[in-house]
Amino acid sequence: MNRKQKIKIEIAGRPYPFVIDREEDEERIRKAGKLIDEKLFQIKQRYNDKDVQDLLAFVALQFAIKTIQLETNVAGSTEQVDRLKQISEQLDTFLSQCADC
Repeated sequence: MNRKQKIKIEIAGRPYPFVIDREEDEERIRKAGKLIDEKLFQIKQRYNDKDVQDLLAFVALQFAIKTIQLETNVAGSTEQVDRLKQISEQLDTFLSQCADC
């Protein structure tokens, strides 16, 4: 049974309401909000003359870069897994032929 739950996440001092489907989503969303605030604080220390919108754009760019890196790593891993499967199939074929020898 899906239970709707209302929560508020504060980012850059502003509350953002969310309606989530499951209780386990709450922890993930709260953690994401906290992570955004932490990154925002770090960037604000370096660029204290920028407004919040610019700082949030920097945070969004950092997360986008990390997402792209992770997607690239996953794609590379998928290619490696496919290659290992192919090698395994070749070994199976070879071993089955040798068993007949």
